[in-house]
Amino acid sequence: MSIAISPTSSSPKSDSATQIEPTKLAGMGAIPHEHGVAFRVWAPHADHVSIIGDFNDWSGDRHPMANEGNGYWYGDVVGAEVGQGYKFQITNGDQTFDRIDPYAREVTNSVGKGVVHDTAYDWEGDDFQMPNHNEIVIYEMHIGTFHRSDEEQPGSFADTLKRLPHLKQLGVNVLQIMPVAEFAGDLSWGYNPAHIFAVESAYGGPLALKDFVKQAHAHGFAVVMDVVYNHFGPSDLDLWRFDGWSENDKGGIYFYNDHRSSTPWGETRPDYGRGEVRQFIYDNAKMWIEDFHVDGLRYDMTAYIRTISGIGDDDISEGWGLMQWINRDLAQQFPNCLLIAEDLQKNNWLTKPHDHGGAGFSTQWDAAFVHPIREAVQQIDDAHRDMWAVREALCHRYNDDAMQRVIYSESHDEVANGKSRVPSEIDVENPESAHAQKRSVLAAALALTAPGIPMLFQGQELLEDDWFDDTDPIDWDRAEQFKGIKQLFRDLIGLRLNREGKTRGLIGQHIHVHHVNDGDKVIAFVRSGDEDPEGDVVVLANFANRSWDGYEIGFPAAGHWKLRFNSDWKGYSEDFADKDTDDVVADEVPRDGLPATAKLSFGPYAVLVFSKS
Repeated sequence: MSIAISPTSSSPKSDSATQIEPTKLAGMGAIPHEHGVAFRVWAPHADHVSIIGDFNDWSGDRHPMANEGNGYWYGDVVGAEVGQGYKFQITNGDQTFDRIDPYAREVTNSVGKGVVHDTAYDWEGDDFQMPNHNEIVIYEMHIGTFHRSDEEQPGSFADTLKRLPHLKQLGVNVLQIMPVAEFAGDLSWGYNPAHIFAVESAYGGPLALKDFVKQAHAHGFAVVMDVVYNHFGPSDLDLWRFDGWSENDKGGIYFYNDHRSSTPWGETRPDYGRGEVRQFIYDNAKMWIEDFHVDGLRYDMTAYIRTISGIGDDDISEGWGLMQWINRDLAQQFPNCLLIAEDLQKNNWLTKPHDHGGAGFSTQWDAAFVHPIREAVQQIDDAHRDMWAVREALCHRYNDDAMQRVIYSESHDEVANGKSRVPSEIDVENPESAHAQKRSVLAAALALTAPGIPMLFQGQELLEDDWFDDTDPIDWDRAEQFKGIKQLFRDLIGLRLNREGKTRGLIGQHIHVHHVNDGDKVIAFVRSGDEDPEGDVVVLANFANRSWDGYEIGFPAAGHWKLRFNSDWKGYSEDFADKDTDDVVADEVPRDGLPATAKLSFGPYAVLVFSKS
């Protein structure tokens, strides 16, 4: 990867600067070439830097680096090879210490050594294209717990590949991977990156990730990578005081060294105003798409990139500008890439285009959906379910574009940190009870029928309970135990993606919530596309523990409406009521502001989906 070498805000302490020779190779970190490996590192406060590694018996005297006069140091080791370990030995005053290369593409582990890595890979035949944003269903997954072939070891990319047939059958088409940059230890959620250019060694490293992406593409899955730029570490962090310099007892050249350093994860916020740090993060974002062929990025907690507190008006303008720069260039170079912000502050500017002052994300996780929907289904007493809050959740959007939001009832954040999976929140003593099954499915069904980009969290289709824990893998025995629930999710996803050509309205932009019965806890809405009345879909959701016969709601047109889905069907679960429900004929009698009326029968906590036959 090439980098523009630019002046740093701090001058190097050494006066022994040399001019960049034409023969010097562009790039950062280890740069393999025909005769050996070149190396470049940014260490503006160093007095001396050497390359140490397997190629020189780890001796700091053998391969000193030349100061390029702009904070960067360069060296070339003839005979060094791909696969050899290396570090940089840095001297600042009377301090001498060894550091793992910040740009290392491979490490032995988070506290081990860098490994010279060849980025070449055979991508022949990999011509995958991301579907349109209104035709995707995301599946969020954690490599370490999704599937383990050895219960004593975290799952790997190779292990995950073994379960692709399950995901193919389920019908999702975008795999959003929790962070895989090298982190401390072997067990982690991934939100503590120690080396952002290296792929977690416990998962299989960079080649295994490339194999995973290529195989995922071959099976029809896009891959979106979770990245963490709001903080680094905080543990096993060689970036900390990398070249020996710091101010105010802070972290040195890669971090803010004033009050802006503070985050919920330590004093580890990157210095978004320093050109070399901005380039470091920019290069990392491009690496995932260029070198690993992922189809998009999901930025972790952007609120802590754009503000100090994550919730206030204490803006960090450099953080905003950095996101604009990265997103603009990625969107221009990779027009189909999906750029997702986790901000959770309901901020329209995240998904406005950069040329209008926005951050340029494609879409963002929508707190305005998940929180009211979970609140509604988790209430113990039906009387406390707020249908008007549900209505607002269904209709919320950013910049009048429904696809600018990702909607879900479970995510890694929503099923941990003091919260559990929805079935366990509904019935902590028996998360497999009929009520827990019905109401957790109710929440998921709304995510899959409301306008937006729907997302599931791993195991949701297996009715996983308790909370997410990086030591607790998915129990795959549940795939047989709850095969009906899995079928329910498969049927809903098929409808959401209009795979049978009968539910076009569900891939459209529009929603009209025409029926809100807060007394009886019933809500109904019409989903549609632009000027496509034949594609209209009607969805009814019952938030009460009672059945109905002859319940009247408005329909967009008179005539026969086919029942495409009934969540109360006993084929999905023996615990369901299996209320007799069928197609309906709407009469030309206006109701709920629509021109026709139909009478429906449905069971407790049921979701029905109708479309024209």
